[in-house]
Amino acid sequence: MYITIPFDTDFEITKLDDLPKFKQIMETLNMKINKSELAREMGVDRRTIDKYLNGFVPKTTRSKASKIDKLYPVIAALLSEDSKQKFYYRRVLWQYLRDNHGLDCAASTFRHYISKTPEFRAYFEDNQRIPSPKGTARFETPPGKQAQLDWKENILYETKDGETVEVNVGVLVLSHSRLRSFLLTTSKTQPVLLSFLTETFEALGGVPSELVTDNMKTVMDQARTEYTSGKVNAKFDQFAKDFGFDVKPCIAGRPRTKGKVETTMKILDEIHAYQGKFSMEELHQFLKDLCQRVNHQIHQGTGKIPILEFKKEKNLLSQLPTEQIRDSYRIKQTLVKVNPSNMISYKTNQYSVPAKYRGKKVGLQVYDDHVWIHYNMELIAWHPISNRKLNYEEAHYQEALGISMPGYPDIDELAKRNLAIIGEVYPS
Repeated sequence: MYITIPFDTDFEITKLDDLPKFKQIMETLNMKINKSELAREMGVDRRTIDKYLNGFVPKTTRSKASKIDKLYPVIAALLSEDSKQKFYYRRVLWQYLRDNHGLDCAASTFRHYISKTPEFRAYFEDNQRIPSPKGTARFETPPGKQAQLDWKENILYETKDGETVEVNVGVLVLSHSRLRSFLLTTSKTQPVLLSFLTETFEALGGVPSELVTDNMKTVMDQARTEYTSGKVNAKFDQFAKDFGFDVKPCIAGRPRTKGKVETTMKILDEIHAYQGKFSMEELHQFLKDLCQRVNHQIHQGTGKIPILEFKKEKNLLSQLPTEQIRDSYRIKQTLVKVNPSNMISYKTNQYSVPAKYRGKKVGLQVYDDHVWIHYNMELIAWHPISNRKLNYEEAHYQEALGISMPGYPDIDELAKRNLAIIGEVYPS
């Protein structure tokens, strides 16, 4: 606003900070200030005008750079449309940056940073999941009483070799301690499920009194509804009797009945942060590490650490059945020796493993149309069952060549040429 004063002088008031100088001029001219008019013109309270006229100086805050700013280019690349990696939750991105880029801040600080950065905030607003229904009653179960079972199904995962594989993760959660167990597999067949439960109960050292599950076909012949109790299939019913637990299927369409395992599904979305980064063997190890991490962290729902709570719960689990019964449900493993070419034999064909296992005995399992090769409980190789005589994974072959020809200038190119020739000599 402009104020015209005598001697043909105009004084412009554009902001509150101009008021002290204006007061000084008006006092020099022995003129009265109309504070009400100033307040109307500037759109503020009269008391604010009075405060500034009397010399009020607001505190100035220095804009402090966030220590997260140095990761801005990394975050921008991860959240770009060109990125294969997906982050459904801010927490997953925070964990990924901690594990891979040295981020050192609390999760709450990181969430605030994302919220005040419009381009990053928009990414998570666009990818919001459907919120869970509200009004679900919370309940707790006594130690040793219950476990909940479910699958994280049909995850399309792109390996670092560019192959897209559909994987599933079996999840078992002890309802009291919230201790979790995960299984990565390419299918959800009943033999895989029963083997997973057998090995999980063995690792726990006991069996809960009841198992809450949905109406998956590997458990139920007929779904439970509001009006019918459903029907457990004969094989799973026998498994439950052998291990001494009751099957408690949810009412169809009410997954909240097994809410403790449902919340774990969000944790498994962290897999998508590593799209294109892992081989199948490395993805398997990632799942093991993720399971370890969540079992050693404070659970948000209980405020307790699952692995410590499990120590109290373990003694209240029921006793395991005999080893003979357990073995009848376990997927069989055969010990085989890795030959000098870093291969193991299955039937009349050979499959590669990493070079460091040459000459060692490894465990071979065959299920879901794949060969799974383990060493000391660690998955070291994974191959589709093939009619080819020699089945090499390119990385295994490159590693073996590098050991046998350490001075060769371009091992990768040589490996590609040799594998192409092997493919012609030993076609499918």
